[in-house]
Amino acid sequence: MSEKRLGRAVTAGLILLLVIAFALAFAAGRKTPAGETAAEARGTAAGEAAAAARPLPEGYALDKVVVLSRHNIRSPLSGSGSALGDITPHTWFAWTSKPSELSVRGGALETIMGQYFRQWLESEGLFPENYQPEAGAVRFYANAKQRTIATANFFSAGLLPVGQVPVETHVPYDTMDPVFSPNITFLTPAYEEAVFAQLDGLAGGTGLEGVQTGLRDAVELMMDAADIRESESYRSGAAGDLLRDKTEITLELGKEPRMTGPIRTATSVADAMTLQYYEEADAKKAAFGHDMTPEDWRRMHAIVDAYTDLLFATPLLSVNVAHPLLQELQAELLQQGRKFSFLCGHDSNVASVLAALGVEDYALPETVEPKTPIGVKLVFARCVDGSGDAWYRVSLVYQSTRQLRELALLSPENPPMEACLRFEGVETNADGLIAEADLLALFDGAIGAYGDLAEDYPEELDLAA
Repeated sequence: MSEKRLGRAVTAGLILLLVIAFALAFAAGRKTPAGETAAEARGTAAGEAAAAARPLPEGYALDKVVVLSRHNIRSPLSGSGSALGDITPHTWFAWTSKPSELSVRGGALETIMGQYFRQWLESEGLFPENYQPEAGAVRFYANAKQRTIATANFFSAGLLPVGQVPVETHVPYDTMDPVFSPNITFLTPAYEEAVFAQLDGLAGGTGLEGVQTGLRDAVELMMDAADIRESESYRSGAAGDLLRDKTEITLELGKEPRMTGPIRTATSVADAMTLQYYEEADAKKAAFGHDMTPEDWRRMHAIVDAYTDLLFATPLLSVNVAHPLLQELQAELLQQGRKFSFLCGHDSNVASVLAALGVEDYALPETVEPKTPIGVKLVFARCVDGSGDAWYRVSLVYQSTRQLRELALLSPENPPMEACLRFEGVETNADGLIAEADLLALFDGAIGAYGDLAEDYPEELDLAA
């Protein structure tokens, strides 16, 4: 073994030892809130049922895997002087990383997930033991932010402990890669009008106002948990009125869809509290001294889900902001000689891609983030049956809230969660798999829908010319 590979193997071994030590120490010191039932500790299932990650059905051979990952646990922007720091009278968790960067726990959890994928791919025969990939067989590509690059590196350390595949970035460090930037790249007055017509049709035709009304209980819960009304920022009016102010969305060419108003502010707080819940062993302390059940946490996180859906999963917006990433994923699906691809981005990427492909509605169980949990993997697993026909299992693989909080080691006996997805108008076979031709047609349709925007929503003619 070369000195370079030996060094990487030693590094991977040290990371795994750190993960194990961290997990054991955390489990030993974890306090379970009084009265929390086993069902509450697992979280509450809703919508489509999910099963623990499992092998492919008999009669299929795994041929290729393409993964779109959300980064793992990061720190929020909650330091002294920040809007989050001022909106509550309480002190936030002592984060182990700089604002917006991957935390120590996030790195450990991602290594654990990489280790699990290694076991799965070896058991399915796609990877030999201690795989050292041949050129081009494995690809890692991340957005150029610290949290996404670090997530890809930690996953790689678990997946390939004695191999080495550099993580690609295509733009300068700490900038947004256009492939992962959910930016609006097509905008005309007619298109903007159509987007707002879709937004106005939400909540039974009551639009953003109706969505905000539907979130009122979740916002009240968040305000009580963070004691927001007691903060100077809220008393002075600097934070706005989270229950009565108006939410607005604006679209600008070359930028992400932008939201202002109470849903945006409440999303920042609810997201930071969720991250704090993952990091802080004492669940009551994570809720700033309040008693919150896992279902309360899930209910509060509905604010974040609504924000993400409005900006990135509204149908006309999704095909626009996801377009470059859809093209990248399609290229990976078609890339000859590739065994495994790992693309690392953000929750907006997972949400917009799924929406553009026409995913049927789902709500993941055993997590307080039922749409795009932290560290979630959108997995396209290509397999071939005995007749040589290709099929795909498309699923979301994620660590449950318990696994995140306890830093649980994953194995076939304690696997991550997996939810198989279905898509509008696409049938599955008896084993729940999608024909390759049907999946590729979904990508063609979503990518083609972007091309149709110019024809469907042209620039208005200047009649005075």
